[in-house]
Amino acid sequence: MRMEDMVIASIDDHIVEPPDMFAQHLPNEIEQPRIVENDAGHEIWMWDDLVAINIGLNAVVGRPRDEWGMEPARFDHLRRAAYDVDARVDDMNVNGVFASLCFGTFVKFDGKLFVDRAKKDPKNAYRVLQAYNDWHIDEWCGTHPARFIPLANLPQWDVDLMVEEIVRVEAKGCHAVTFPDNPAAVGLPSLHNEVWEPFWKICNDLQIIINCHIGTGYAPPYPSMESPIEAWITGMPISIANSAADWITLEAFTRYPDLKMALSEGGIGWVPYLLERADFTNRHHGAWTHKSYGDKKPSDVFREHVLTCFIEDNVGLANRHLIGVDNVCVEVDYPHSDCLWPDMPEALWRSIQSVPGGIPDGEIEKITHENVIEHYRFDGLQRMGGRGNCTVATLRKLGEGVDTKPVSLSGIAPSGYAPGKVVTSADVLGALQRPGM
Repeated sequence: MRMEDMVIASIDDHIVEPPDMFAQHLPNEIEQPRIVENDAGHEIWMWDDLVAINIGLNAVVGRPRDEWGMEPARFDHLRRAAYDVDARVDDMNVNGVFASLCFGTFVKFDGKLFVDRAKKDPKNAYRVLQAYNDWHIDEWCGTHPARFIPLANLPQWDVDLMVEEIVRVEAKGCHAVTFPDNPAAVGLPSLHNEVWEPFWKICNDLQIIINCHIGTGYAPPYPSMESPIEAWITGMPISIANSAADWITLEAFTRYPDLKMALSEGGIGWVPYLLERADFTNRHHGAWTHKSYGDKKPSDVFREHVLTCFIEDNVGLANRHLIGVDNVCVEVDYPHSDCLWPDMPEALWRSIQSVPGGIPDGEIEKITHENVIEHYRFDGLQRMGGRGNCTVATLRKLGEGVDTKPVSLSGIAPSGYAPGKVVTSADVLGALQRPGM
């Protein structure tokens, strides 16, 4: 196989929701999130007394790297493909990416904004959540159904409503939902609370993938305010390992063979050690912890129920069989700063080529797209008329003419960090706490 022959499907990208997203889905008189401009000239979402700051949240794709920060704060600071679905397909083409699953931004990756709103007005929160899902499924994904994998938010404050909404969106062709990687860390019942039983059951019965994005429950801590921000960025993906250890012990996995979850944006290089440690822990401590996995090891449970994804991960690919080749998928993370646009195929191919002895073509196919198609029940290949229309080479031909030159916003959206100074955790937090951010 050549790089140009790969078919790439990503299970971790992001949308910066456009200002008019609710226009076709909610009557204007219903209280709903709206874009307003604050005194600092920043565009923010407001929903009654809730404020969702920082519309871009590090959506810096297309800007020179020395201008990156925790902006942007206005739509005209963003590359259009961050919020316009037609432009997004253009950027996917030039990046050689066939399919994409997209998390929201202002509602938080796990839909926490709806949970916060439900504390005051659960009926309104649920109505707007459904409108959000309709926009995402019918407009964002529905405009190009061969290219996008739908992902629904859930009313996590009411498990009966969760079941109701899963049934509703599944009928619309959505087979994935977002959920915090550690619900107990955000004020919800823990994974092990019986309240979630109907949720596990419906996801098993309808084969719905539960997608847990890094930072939605166990937030990666800043080592110190004086630490270079690179320390936090380095440890950020691996931080989901703490939640992964908890998910492995989920009793529902022993009852529901088709229940699956995805560790979104977590990387894969750390997984083999976690599985080794989990097996050691159960073997060495099981006599007093009394945690049973039946006739299986913890690592078996992981391989049967947990999906992973990576951007560029040489160590993980070299140890892919310890993870489970059927469990490994690709992520692109567009339009965030870890995204390698427009060079994702080159980076992915470097990782594949780095493996001693190489990776068989059949395994490359699984990792780059077949696992996504199987687990998410995605019919994009058929809609596109077959594999040949979905390769890096074919898509890049469609993307000819897309401008990929970095666009400087210097002086318009400055990062606020002192030139030449090592950026620290305090610098980033200070930037986020500036008025309007």
